[in-house]
Amino acid sequence: MKQVVNTGLPEGGAPIEWAVSASGILYTAMIPIKADGSFETGDVAAQARLTFQNLKTTVEAAGGTLADVTQVLIYLIDENDFAPMNEVYRSFFDKPYPNRATVKVAGLMFPGGRIEIVAHAHVPTSVG
Repeated sequence: MKQVVNTGLPEGGAPIEWAVSASGILYTAMIPIKADGSFETGDVAAQARLTFQNLKTTVEAAGGTLADVTQVLIYLIDENDFAPMNEVYRSFFDKPYPNRATVKVAGLMFPGGRIEIVAHAHVPTSVG
């Protein structure tokens, strides 16, 4: 049975949950959204930092740590954002790194967005 994870992130108008866990697996998608519901619209490093911080907060709310993240899918709108995003990524993850794919996309569905991530983690307990 799936459980919604209380991430503390603002609720929007879209019919989504920020994170759901089921059978010890956390499923989440993160964007650079601030606690007040506004978006970080700075450069990709600023957006990546907030996005990965949101991921960290979410995994912890589910009872895990970033060491429990098994896969990260990263969506960028500009291939020139790869190196600065990678630098931020390294500040959040240690070896062994999660499995990862990075994809260039035409655009994202929030204003000024340069990065979105999807992540999966194996969390020791299910916390709603």
